[in-house]
Amino acid sequence: MKFENGAPTSISFINGQPLPGFLTSMARVDPADRADTRLRIFSGTANPSLAQEIACYMGLDLGKINIKRFADGEIYVQLQESVRGCDVFLVQPTCPPVNENLMELMIMIDACRRASAKNITATQGRESIGAKLVANQITEAGAHRVIACDLHSGQSMGYFDIPIDHVYGQPVILDYLASKTICSNDLVVVSPDVGGVARARAFAKKLSDAPLAIVDKRRHEHNVAEVMNLIGDVRGKVAVMVDDMIDTAGTIAKGAELLHQEGAREVYACSTHGVFSPPAIERLSSGLFQEVIITNTIPMSEQNYFPQLTVLSVANLLGETIWRVHDDCSVSSIFQ
Repeated sequence: MKFENGAPTSISFINGQPLPGFLTSMARVDPADRADTRLRIFSGTANPSLAQEIACYMGLDLGKINIKRFADGEIYVQLQESVRGCDVFLVQPTCPPVNENLMELMIMIDACRRASAKNITATQGRESIGAKLVANQITEAGAHRVIACDLHSGQSMGYFDIPIDHVYGQPVILDYLASKTICSNDLVVVSPDVGGVARARAFAKKLSDAPLAIVDKRRHEHNVAEVMNLIGDVRGKVAVMVDDMIDTAGTIAKGAELLHQEGAREVYACSTHGVFSPPAIERLSSGLFQEVIITNTIPMSEQNYFPQLTVLSVANLLGETIWRVHDDCSVSSIFQ
């Protein structure tokens, strides 16, 4: 797994380090000068390292909160500072264990509502399968807004009756790929299935308007994929496979096998969410991929590390989004 200075590969705004290319125009004010007593960021137990990075980018301290489990598994949440009249942002992705983390988020929202927070924003990663039910639960718990990162299905935004800001991890990955010495004429962007064509096309357009290829597969049941054929030319090319998440890696691994059979010189896998359910690690580290590039929306456990893995941080992206929501500024302009 590749790190820079002992931390996940990212380009930090803090301590004099440069921002990623797509965030350079946002470096208007030193985060230390943006201290705001009406803004609070609290972290759940799902991904505290990401929450700390976000707070660091924003020049703020994480809010004080006590979260623990009773002997019977019941979740206890206690705010240890006042949030009355504050803009509160809760960083609690619904990553595995999904049900535990989702319930913890609900209780955190409820605690903030009962403590008279002015606005409560839930910051999440991917949506769950029961997206409509989860949207209703978050709303009923008392959230006023949701910041979601790379939803599996964009239509899920319509399930919410409260405002939702959809943030894309794509610019972070694009900025990293741009730093690599890959000739633009050698690149081809590959969608691992027909459903991801729009995502891959947008990615290819921003990656020197690279050509597009599509893996045509048919899925007989969940988490089981069968590759059928390839639409497009990858012979002698560096193939960059793009997806929103990697779960068991069945789809992307079988796609990579097909790309090698069709003459691809190298294959990269790029995804925002690295879920990595077994046997994903075995498939991803089997030699099919030159590099597997993900972001830190989901924390990586030590047993999931392997040499080809690179983790990029989305903390700057989420931190800037939080500032813009708080300041009532445009979020969509980040991605233009």
